[in-house]
Amino acid sequence: MVTVTLADAEEVVVVVVTRMRLSTGSRRSEVSLAGQFLLLQLVLVAVLLGVVAVLSLRQSTAAFERERGAQMRSTAEYVANLRLVQTTLTNVADGELAASATGRVLAPAAVQGLDLSGATTVSIVGTDGTVLASSDPTLVGRDDVLGASDVLTGRQWSGDVTTDEGRAVAGHAPVYSRSEGEVVGAVLADETYPDVEERLTGAAPDLVLFLGVGALLGGLGSYAVARLLKRRSQGLAPREIAQLADHRAALLHAIREGVVAVGTDGRVTMANDAARAVLGLDGDPRGRRVDELGLPAGVADLLTGAAPAEDTIALVGERVVVFNRREASAGGRGIGSVTTVRDRSELVALQGRLDANLSITDTLRAQTHEFDNLLHAISGLVQLEEYDELAGLVGELARTRAEVSDEVADRIADPAVAALLVAKHAVAAERGVVLDLDPGSRLPALEPALVADLTAVLGNLVDNAVDAAAGRPEARVEVWLLWDDRPEQRAVHVRVRDNGPGVPAERVEDVFVRGFSTKSGTPGGRGIGLALARMVCRRRGGEVMLSPPRPETDMPGAEFTAVLPIATPRGEDASGTEVRR
Repeated sequence: MVTVTLADAEEVVVVVVTRMRLSTGSRRSEVSLAGQFLLLQLVLVAVLLGVVAVLSLRQSTAAFERERGAQMRSTAEYVANLRLVQTTLTNVADGELAASATGRVLAPAAVQGLDLSGATTVSIVGTDGTVLASSDPTLVGRDDVLGASDVLTGRQWSGDVTTDEGRAVAGHAPVYSRSEGEVVGAVLADETYPDVEERLTGAAPDLVLFLGVGALLGGLGSYAVARLLKRRSQGLAPREIAQLADHRAALLHAIREGVVAVGTDGRVTMANDAARAVLGLDGDPRGRRVDELGLPAGVADLLTGAAPAEDTIALVGERVVVFNRREASAGGRGIGSVTTVRDRSELVALQGRLDANLSITDTLRAQTHEFDNLLHAISGLVQLEEYDELAGLVGELARTRAEVSDEVADRIADPAVAALLVAKHAVAAERGVVLDLDPGSRLPALEPALVADLTAVLGNLVDNAVDAAAGRPEARVEVWLLWDDRPEQRAVHVRVRDNGPGVPAERVEDVFVRGFSTKSGTPGGRGIGLALARMVCRRRGGEVMLSPPRPETDMPGAEFTAVLPIATPRGEDASGTEVRR
């Protein structure tokens, strides 16, 4: 197994290019893809020219059969209408003249037809199909020259026949008696087909023209396509292109960072395994439009370029994802964009824990500052021997501390959540914000896993509320916690609201996705804490929502509500019955 670790997608390109340079250093011995394509095209042109030659040969043969066949029919009809032929064959049919005596009488007529038409053979047969006279004396007396012809029935016939000279085109015409119009014989005229060389020679002018133009255009077209293909493929051979594709696929699917390529038409051209897992894509998204993948609108904008993406944080399902997009170009022409996606859910969760520790540190710092001031005041009263004032101050401090602790302890039974509220009360007081716990709050002791999630959500919501209210007249934050013990809806409900400036209605979702304020020192803006709170709630099947401002109340600022479904609270069984400890 090969493990590949890369900082970002740009290093993938460097590795692929370097690998290909090394593997193609001695590739000149192999014909490039453009060269192979040119050879293939030339072979195809040669095959095409051969097909054209065959078609030309067939066309020449068909023309010979059409033209010379008509000529043979005309020759046979001419000889059959000669008075000498009609009279002689009539006498033979009537028995007035012996068939053996007709050869010298009819031979001049056969030769005359041969001279007029350029036929190979002209023959005259009797009613029994026996040759009585012919331009070829060797045929006289033969009775097998008619073949499939039905000319002795009184109809003309033409077609191909097989002679001693080979395949020939023939025309047959009946001979009628001059008195009664009966068939007394027939005249046969045939011409042997020329050989292939003669037929090609006859079609040579057209064939040379067509073949020459075809070869020229085919060669030029093949050369132009080969040049274009060479530029596009950078002169690589097919094996090298296949290796490049294999290396690209191996690298893209081996790296743990998600990579998504989107074309200028908004369609996905590539998405590796890590990207599909992080974005929760089912199946192969290639060829599909980004807006058809079922992603949140803000995430789709980050992939298509509708929104800037430079270390931008977005919430995808239960994952906190960092997006970085780069525009891609080839030859100075934009071809789309490449976006890297990184799952930072674990880091954000860790940041949440660090923020919780930071909150405790701030609380201790605030308490230290407060104790320093109180110690200075007590020290001064002791030095001034104002013991009555000192007793009053200590009593007031004890009473105030007791009131806060009692108020929280009476309503919140879970020690970790109660401690968090007491600590946040001190931090808020230092910043001039009054943190109130709603009298209707009720919360039992909870399981440790739920306590960790609840403190992460509650701490982030309270911190955001204190930040929003700090510096305003009569700044105040109100917290409400309630445990819903209905078996089918067991959950902790949280509400945190402040009298700060609130959140515009059009930015309600933005505070959960990509940050809302410009608070420095946090990657991606202020949205980290709220994105974490939403992620924690959704992981449990709950949700965090921001309610619209309510000017008619005494808390006109932002109001966040969260629902965290719970397991069995510590100290109770599944039915809700209290268990003694």
